[in-house]
Order: sequence, then structure tokens, then C-alpha cells
Amino acid sequence: MNQAHLHLIFNHLPIIGTLIGILTLLAGFVLKSSAVKRTALGIFIFAALTAIPSMLTGEGAEEVVETLPGVSENLIEAHEELASIFIWVVSALGILSLITLIFDLAAKNLKQILYFLTLVLALGAMILGQKVGTSGGEIRHTEIRSQSGQAPDLQNGANENQKKSEKDDD
Repeated sequence: MNQAHLHLIFNHLPIIGTLIGILTLLAGFVLKSSAVKRTALGIFIFAALTAIPSMLTGEGAEEVVETLPGVSENLIEAHEELASIFIWVVSALGILSLITLIFDLAAKNLKQILYFLTLVLALGAMILGQKVGTSGGEIRHTEIRSQSGQAPDLQNGANENQKKSEKDDD
């Protein structure tokens, strides 16, 4: 099992976890259930924690795929830039969720505002997470690239990688 495989295992968890957390939190609001809302906070904390191994395996995954035909360095860089923003946003979501949980358990007055802020931040994290996931998928899944639905010229991708390899040999 290489770093690319590990990255593929971990990278879905923060995104899917955030989505499940949002749905759970909305259910907690509808049901007026503190237990369900607290569960959502736990899911957000889990999502934030799983972003760490996803980030840590990203560089190794890049090393595995960057020389493959059809892989563009530009797509990798775009994904890295979005992922570096996402790690901060999802980490902030995890921290805010922990603070909200503490306020909820302590029965503080601010807990309703904190729950609302958590939902807003989670929605933002989900939108960004979707963009990160799509940009990562575009690296190897030509069918989702936004080039009028056409796959890129694999020969040109191979030529770019060959030129890079030759440059590295110099």
C-alpha cells in the first residue's frame, strides 16, 4: 500500500464527515434534540481529525502520480492550494464544534448562537470540500475535468512528464 492509496482512503472522510455532520445538525434542529446536535458536533470533530492524515499523505500521493501519463502538474497544484485552505477551514470547524459542545454541556446562553455559527461554517467547509474533492478527482479522472467533457491529450501529458524527467536527469 503506497501513499496514493492511503490518500485515497483518508481524503473522503473529512468531506463526507462534514456532509453527514450538516445533515445530523439539521435533524437536531428539526427534532429539537440536544443529543442529536451534540452527535453532529462529534461528527464535525471527527471530520476535522481525519483531514490530518489526508493532508499528510498528499505529498506522497503526488510523488506516486506526477509521472503518470495524463497527469498535469497544474491540476496537482490547484488541488494542493484548495486543500491547504480546506485544512484550515475544517480545523476551525472542529475547534468551533468543540467549543460549542463545551458551551452546550455547561448550559451556557451562547450555545444557540454557537450552533448557528457552526452550521454556517460547516456549510462553507462543505462547499470548499466539494471543490477540493473535485480538483483531486480531476488529477486522474479525465471524465470530470472541465474541458468541454473531453479527455485531455494523453500524449501531451506524457510528453510533459518525459520533459520533466529529462530535466531532472540533467
